[in-house]
Amino acid sequence: MSATVRVCTLEELQREGVRVVSTGARTAAVFWHRDQVFAVDNRCPHMGFPLSQGTVADGILTCHWHHAKFDLSGGCAFDLFADDVAAFRAEVRDGEVWLDPQPVEEEAVTHATRKLTEGLEQNLRLVIAKSVIALCEAGREDVVLSTAARFGVKHRAAGWSSGLSILTAMANVQAQLDPADRPRALYQGVVHVARSTQGEPPDFDIAALQTDEDRPAQFRTWFRRFADVRSRDAAERCLRTAAAAGLDEIQLADLLFAASTDHTFMDVGHTLDFANKACELLDEIGWDDAPDVLSSVIPTITGAQRMEETSAWQHPVDLPRLLDEAGDALDDALAVGGERDQSWDAHRPLAESILDDPPKRSLSMIVDAARAGAPLTELSAAVAYAAARRPLHFHTSNEFGDWNTVHHTLTYTNAVDRAMQRAPSRELARAILDGAASVYLERFLNMPRQPRPEANGGTSSTDDVLDRFDRQQQVDETAQAVADLLAAGLQDEVACVLGTALLREDAAFHSFQIYDAALRLADRFRDRPEADDVLIGASRFLTAHAPTVRSMGQTYDTAARLHRGEALHA
Repeated sequence: MSATVRVCTLEELQREGVRVVSTGARTAAVFWHRDQVFAVDNRCPHMGFPLSQGTVADGILTCHWHHAKFDLSGGCAFDLFADDVAAFRAEVRDGEVWLDPQPVEEEAVTHATRKLTEGLEQNLRLVIAKSVIALCEAGREDVVLSTAARFGVKHRAAGWSSGLSILTAMANVQAQLDPADRPRALYQGVVHVARSTQGEPPDFDIAALQTDEDRPAQFRTWFRRFADVRSRDAAERCLRTAAAAGLDEIQLADLLFAASTDHTFMDVGHTLDFANKACELLDEIGWDDAPDVLSSVIPTITGAQRMEETSAWQHPVDLPRLLDEAGDALDDALAVGGERDQSWDAHRPLAESILDDPPKRSLSMIVDAARAGAPLTELSAAVAYAAARRPLHFHTSNEFGDWNTVHHTLTYTNAVDRAMQRAPSRELARAILDGAASVYLERFLNMPRQPRPEANGGTSSTDDVLDRFDRQQQVDETAQAVADLLAAGLQDEVACVLGTALLREDAAFHSFQIYDAALRLADRFRDRPEADDVLIGASRFLTAHAPTVRSMGQTYDTAARLHRGEALHA
């Protein structure tokens, strides 16, 4: 033991039972118990209460604030919510107690990663928050994402969850967030993964086929067939075999996208949205995890409701028939147009038609644009923009639950647009038509149509936006403040402050989806009025769902204060 710190005489420690001493960077509580000297960090790792004010009995140190219990000799916690407390080496020399100021503890990243896993297993928000903050401070956001992602797909037999979608969405928007909000966003994602897996049975992998088959077209045919007849195990084995056979990222994504669009607007859009999110998550953690991550989407694909089976899509307008006809016409149009017109820029008039015209007319307009050479990626962006106009014009006289209706179409059309940029195909192209049909079905939610707020020369600030989120029923007021900021050319600032507003709330799944989709789509139309429309509509949706209790943020703030060494109990 070198460079030790004197604590006190042995007689003093025996008389007092505990003595607190500074080690420089930390404060240690030194105990006399069972004729031995023990020393641990004086801050309870749960919420920072002084352990010197705790009770020692039978080799167990109990904190008096939340009754967390620790093994006095090693510092390990009996209660998982508390984390382990760092121990110090102490000894008696010549009647005096001496302390080694270097604690005996796990390397920081290793420890934070282990605690992150425990937080996921036990659904412990404070443990998750502290782990995420520590890993982000160490520059290991990748560990946060990969740990949560792998846990989420392995511990939920039901497959892909809303928690994994939230985690992916928050990874997607990191660059647009205020730096202080980036760990908070990942914390939100990890907490929702923990919630989604709590109490769920684990997933067990299905082995790949032992086969010489390696043709991508054959795997595509097989996968679509198994998905169509809802054969979950066969579909998973096919996908895992395709990955083992060496299909690349685009080919694997294409398997999922084709099967997710073989039927109309599957599971009100969630199926394709989840498939797209799974690919985006792999972009973050690496495609080596593709077999597990992509397989987690299969239960959604095979179990999805198919909208051609529902009344709303068949009466009074037979949309499945119109979509079949338009799909065949689109195939022919693409053969003629060949996506040759890279300057095509009729997004707004096409969107206006989708919003207001009968579906036969708007579907024909999409087909005509393809025949004239419009790229599929531009057509998918136009339909997504049309979907983003529904929340922009959503009137608050509608039922509150109707916000979810416009949400589903926007996130679906965003997924179509993102998927089209990754792995375009004729099957996926038909999803553009499905999205337009869904926008049509929501027309009643814009009756009456809420006017788009125009900049009124005000001096709105980002603080004004946050202030609107502090009060209920500020949908139109928030939209006006956002419109003023956008008129001043502050698109990035608007995206950032909406993220801050979202992350303060106990936000639900749909709000995270809307924020991610809006930022992706606004980037597609950067420096154009369409981008402003998208962000204004998103701000209306988000503020309609605020304020909440904000308990998630309170837990995160507590963890951040503990990380800074603040005394919460004082």
